[in-house]
Amino acid sequence: MNDLYCWETKFKSCCYSERLLTKLLLLNETAKQKIDILKIKKAIFYARKYHGSQKRQSGEPYYSHPLDVAYMVADHRLTTDVLVTCILHDTIEDTVLTKEMITTIFDSRIANQVEDLTRIKKDRKISSAEMVELLWQQKKGELLLIKYFDRLHNMQTISAKSPKKIKQITEETLKEFIILGIWLGTIIPEMVEMENFTTKLCYKYLSIKFRLLKNQKNFCEDSFQLVFPDFQNDLIL
Repeated sequence: MNDLYCWETKFKSCCYSERLLTKLLLLNETAKQKIDILKIKKAIFYARKYHGSQKRQSGEPYYSHPLDVAYMVADHRLTTDVLVTCILHDTIEDTVLTKEMITTIFDSRIANQVEDLTRIKKDRKISSAEMVELLWQQKKGELLLIKYFDRLHNMQTISAKSPKKIKQITEETLKEFIILGIWLGTIIPEMVEMENFTTKLCYKYLSIKFRLLKNQKNFCEDSFQLVFPDFQNDLIL
């Protein structure tokens, strides 16, 4: 925490941060609610610092993942705090950065949101599917959007995993995240394209007949209001 007041002098740009910052600066040109670029840089600094030398199975530095997720989330013009949460979303779970430290560095709201996206709960580590269900129950729409793009990015880079893990993650995506994408598409029209893309990725990695996958999607469209009641109009972006 010695760098709390001098992180700017230690900030180092890289291809992942430049990609995200360039997009945010471009979005700021037409946005009514501007993104605080300095705060985003601060989040990038701490994500990079605490994820440190962690690597993804693809060989890329781990911190590239939350930055890529934030890049996708940014298209929906959410607040600075939501993007900061996105950049930090794996830190409590996978690094020594704590909720208390995030509160000191940023504020309690961001710290609470990062904790909400942490799969390690009091008694055990829950699955991503359980996380989606929990966020639905708590009516945390912005965090569900982060969780959706987190899964989409993981699906885009899933080929580095073992066949067994690929099958497990893809089946979970088909069961839990397609239905989430359908709901998000009713609130955010642009999400329909993302949901279709996610469906095609499931089709690719499960190697099942497209007709069967389409039937599953139709089932989700027919039943998703029953699975998650009283939450159809709560997300305003």
